[in-house]
Amino acid sequence: MGGAPVTGRLIKGDACVAEGAAWLAARDPRFARALADTGPLPLRLRGDGFPALVSAICGQQVSVASATAIYARLGAAGMDDPRSVAAASEEDLRALGLSRPKARYVKALAKADIDYDALRRMPTDEVIATLVHVPGIGIWTAEIYAMFSLGRADVIAPGDLALQEGARMLFDLPARPTDKALRAMAEAWSPWRSVAARLLWAYYAAMKSREGIR
Repeated sequence: MGGAPVTGRLIKGDACVAEGAAWLAARDPRFARALADTGPLPLRLRGDGFPALVSAICGQQVSVASATAIYARLGAAGMDDPRSVAAASEEDLRALGLSRPKARYVKALAKADIDYDALRRMPTDEVIATLVHVPGIGIWTAEIYAMFSLGRADVIAPGDLALQEGARMLFDLPARPTDKALRAMAEAWSPWRSVAARLLWAYYAAMKSREGIR
């Protein structure tokens, strides 16, 4: 089969996010109402490759501030390169602030020999399948990587609790939807599921902020 593999629509700038938001608002008046509360949605794109996944591992189950500090120490020590991490011991990595499990995960990632250039050309389901083979990278981390590091427009991360709570509030559900239920709901938001995720996160933040004012 000739030509570049089909990756689907990519989000490359604010105009893409705005286009997706307009599509969602036209499709469902509840999204239109949410947009009125949130205003323009953030782009949230970030870098890809080994450093992005190390950063994601650093951020698991710790505060943003702690994750940022640990990642900064790794970078200062040159541990944002797979060869350096592979050559380091777990104790070297723990001395920089990683827990024992996270030190193992980062070393496993360094030794996984992932072709990050190839990931950019893969269909999203193949990207996720490739990443979840690495210990310490679950489906949520893989989906977030596809969404924000690769700019895929049609990804949802239904295991995210804030997304679930945002959906509960916006769609007036009796309870927070499960991962499976939110994934099923999101089928109707294709091909702009990544924008729907941005909107639900923003709506969740807006509603929680409003509750705090009261």
